[in-house]
Amino acid sequence: MDKKKTIALVAHDNKKAEIVGWAMKNKDSLAKFNLCGTGTTAKLVAKSTGLEVKGYLSGPMGGDLEIGSKVAEGEIDDVVFFWDPLQAQPHDPDVKALLRIAVVYDIPIATNVSTADCVLKSELAALGK
Repeated sequence: MDKKKTIALVAHDNKKAEIVGWAMKNKDSLAKFNLCGTGTTAKLVAKSTGLEVKGYLSGPMGGDLEIGSKVAEGEIDDVVFFWDPLQAQPHDPDVKALLRIAVVYDIPIATNVSTADCVLKSELAALGK
């Protein structure tokens, strides 16, 4: 039996409402996967959807790096990362590290609703659902 795939959910402050809205719209589909995320994002998605979302540290406190390490260890299959390109982040090197590690390990990383929809549809198709 194949292991259940894991999707990481990450969002900058100005994008949290957007990722919560996306997760609510896709609640039934997301329920087919293990979910994890950075601290506040994980809590918000779990509260709004009722789905179990394993929380790591908040992004600025090292959560982006934790997610990146799980990608490198093969524990995360996809990343949905709604980042804010219009606002500087105090942990910008961590943000770039997460984006970089996803590319290095050839892990799909969705950075907006359109790409998140594509990644989720692709994963659902792979499940045969």
